Amino acid sequence: MLIRKLFKFEGAHIVRNCSSHRCRENIHGHSYIVEVFITSDKLDKGYMVMDFVLLDKVKELVDSFDHTYSLWREEPEELKSFVYKYNRRVAEIPVSPSAEGYALLLLYLIDKILHDTEHKNGEGNVQLASVRVHETATGYAEAFREDLRLVDFDTHDIRFSEAIQEEWKSDEWWKQLTR
Repeated sequence: MLIRKLFKFEGAHIVRNCSSHRCRENIHGHSYIVEVFITSDKLDKGYMVMDFVLLDKVKELVDSFDHTYSLWREEPEELKSFVYKYNRRVAEIPVSPSAEGYALLLLYLIDKILHDTEHKNGEGNVQLASVRVHETATGYAEAFREDLRLVDFDTHDIRFSEAIQEEWKSDEWWKQLTR
């Protein structure tokens, strides 16, 4: 069985090395919709794949990108300095912040979160199936389980600014992911 949970965030970025001059040469933003698809081979005692309340750390992760500048770590130091000087909320990430980059990054992180989530209600083999990131009303990118093979980074390559971390209820979920 498959369930879907939707999250949203407002974010800004530059997408380097793409075809569009507007996207690769200008800071711009989007209203993102993130859909998380989860499967299981059985239902829990409440006849659910899993209770959505168990996705609280996923919500915390997605909220970390809300009103945040997503900074590709390959940007020149001059731009990095500027971004950190004038923005309190910065997520420095190891992928270009395209819809595809976000989908792969979130797939990787949410998969780790689900793996570390304690299930106590008779859940089956709960697995992340895919993550879909809508960058516009007409386009999205979706990363599937098998796309984890494309990951050439780890959690230590991701940096959330202090202002983002200060808003987390607890940083234990992030510490657990980076162990």
